Amino acid sequence: MTDARSRREWLAAVGAATTTAAAGCASLDNPPVDEPREAPDVDPGAGDATRQTIPPGVAQFRGSLERWGYYPDETVADAVEEAWRIPAVNTGDHSAAKASAVPTPDGGVVLPGDTGDLLAITTDGDVRWRGETNAGGRGIHGTPAVADGHAYVGAYDGVLYAFALDSGDPEWSTDLGGSIGSSPLYLDGELYVSVEFPNPEGRLFAVDAATGDVTWEEPDHRPTDHPHSSPAISLAAGRMVCGSNDGYCYCWSFPELEFQWRFATDPPASNDGEIKGPIATYDGAAFFGSWDFNVYRVDLETGEEDWRFETGDLSMTGPAIDPERDVVYMGSHDDHLYALDAATGDVEWRFRTGRPLTGCATVAGDRVLTGSKDGTLYALEAGSGDEVWRVDHDGWITSAPRVVDGEIYYAERAPDPDGGDTDGGGYKLVAAE
Repeated sequence: MTDARSRREWLAAVGAATTTAAAGCASLDNPPVDEPREAPDVDPGAGDATRQTIPPGVAQFRGSLERWGYYPDETVADAVEEAWRIPAVNTGDHSAAKASAVPTPDGGVVLPGDTGDLLAITTDGDVRWRGETNAGGRGIHGTPAVADGHAYVGAYDGVLYAFALDSGDPEWSTDLGGSIGSSPLYLDGELYVSVEFPNPEGRLFAVDAATGDVTWEEPDHRPTDHPHSSPAISLAAGRMVCGSNDGYCYCWSFPELEFQWRFATDPPASNDGEIKGPIATYDGAAFFGSWDFNVYRVDLETGEEDWRFETGDLSMTGPAIDPERDVVYMGSHDDHLYALDAATGDVEWRFRTGRPLTGCATVAGDRVLTGSKDGTLYALEAGSGDEVWRVDHDGWITSAPRVVDGEIYYAERAPDPDGGDTDGGGYKLVAAE
């Protein structure tokens, strides 16, 4: 949907659309017309085991289509200091991992919050604009994709939004129904996103980035049971995967988007095996954590388990992949960040924080960044797990850090919402002078 109405009129229309499907928008009760889907023009040889696929001019969650969280050309300084802090980015009490910053072509970043606003922030810490949604206190939990002069993000009002990067003006909104907690994946003019519905149900969608029109939706309500996980693509394997709260990893062929298999985790009696975090694809496999206390490697072609690594508690983070070291970095509620051999699942090292890890780690050059619910952001040596530095905060650090030109952007959860302390900030760290 695209129009030139005022922001107030537009927001009012979106609010109505979240309860009654608007014409031309997709929802569970009013699916789009079933028309032949034109597949994106992709080169299966563009991705391989040692190179992540980053479309030109595109920035998105975890950096690449494979969701590696790997930035080999970036560096993390030996010591850092705070350059600025944006107050009240996150104010709610939801315990899910907070959204992450994504760089924009002008050198700044866009950063969502659980206030329901998308902030465009300059490198100096000035807020250029706020993109408003109708999510209110339910907020934005996913991370935007930046491409084609727009920031694309879903919110917990079930609407996928396109904001103009230069002004913050809404270009279109598409009501997909239910809630969107995942981060959209952008490729060749299309957005792929999982959506949560009541009952509980779920569905994966493809949306035209230029118009907001739905170009494809999974016909059999897959992935089901509130998929909070974000999809990942392997062009080399010709697969797209996404996790769900039902404890399954789902797989489609790509770009055909024909369902291939689903892999079941093995939950103990204490929980039900949810896959909450994003999945990463690497070396012909899908890597992910589960609430069944395991980290998995699953073959993308067959859907069969290659290995599992048992942690001391549930895992709701997403993996970071370092292809140079052939290592998967994965956090757990057992307070540890693990460095696992990608081929075997063997532990290379483990680092203990003071509380559970919920957000994804980031690999930047020779260092790994990870946040913890102990309120600390840690920088570690990628090869050894030795601590380089730590920065303490009032709120939990569950936002995946993003390194841009050696500067680190991330957000914290509101410190104590129940006690009235709702000032969870957005941060930039720079090399200490």
